[in-house]
Amino acid sequence: MFETNFGIEIEFSGITRKEAAEIVARIVGGTVIGYDVTANDGRVWRIVYDSSVSGYRRQGNRLVPTTSSEYQCELVSPILTYYRDIGTVQAIVRKLRKEKAMTPDDAGIHVHLDGANHTPQSIKNFVNIIASKNDLLYKSLQIKAERQRYCKKMDENLIAQMNRRKPRTFNQIADIWYASSPSGRNYRYHNSRYHFLNLHAFFTGHHTVELRGYNSVLHAGKVRAYIVLSLALNNQALTQRNASCRAVQAENPRFAMRTYLNRIGLIGEEFKSCREHLCEALDGNAAWRFGSVNGRSKHLVEIESEANNNA
Repeated sequence: MFETNFGIEIEFSGITRKEAAEIVARIVGGTVIGYDVTANDGRVWRIVYDSSVSGYRRQGNRLVPTTSSEYQCELVSPILTYYRDIGTVQAIVRKLRKEKAMTPDDAGIHVHLDGANHTPQSIKNFVNIIASKNDLLYKSLQIKAERQRYCKKMDENLIAQMNRRKPRTFNQIADIWYASSPSGRNYRYHNSRYHFLNLHAFFTGHHTVELRGYNSVLHAGKVRAYIVLSLALNNQALTQRNASCRAVQAENPRFAMRTYLNRIGLIGEEFKSCREHLCEALDGNAAWRFGSVNGRSKHLVEIESEANNNA
């Protein structure tokens, strides 16, 4: 799953776009022209204006709102691969934070995944995977209210139509995707794009699948966790024969997320911190589905107690 090309967009404020471009250049080398940084390897990192991000500037030790577009920033990466580039992404994030960049509540992170290997079946899988994990992902990622209109949950009618009609081609899937808003489907900012899983770019020539459900942070470990989760979800969609839209068990969200992350490949010491970041906001017991009593499964303790009472 780590061979898939991806890109990342990180929204932020607190510093100007020019300052951000210079920070990126100090990490990747190369030259700055305007707000574009051409790295020593020839790839271009861009700092673009994003109207959806609230602007803040520093006034002494305080942050104050500003209407200047210079403070409404978004870092747009070139095409990346995990093992080659994750260190660079994390270094940029750390440096932006050190230089006093900040993330407003309406800022987000978007991960774009290469769609070249996707088939109609894998795209249907992706829709169902996200649908089945809607509540768990929203709880895990603590998606802020200020951002939810830009990353809505999967539409229930879309899910129902996808599974009832069983489309076999990309065009048939696209017809279902745009059914609730068929006009202007070639418009770049068509409203169908504002979902946790965005397939609009996939259908309009860019051929990428976008995951938009991440609050923006300048925490290198969390940014890595979001990238790893995105790659793992993509890999599950590509490799699983089919996927159900049925919601997962929810009586113990922390256990459900931990076991799910293990199942999709986030296992071992390498991804321990990723699992911790993705589970930290969830209630429950990570080790036992039904909780524990003195280190033993609560469910088994209850069964044994009932058996003893019956005896």
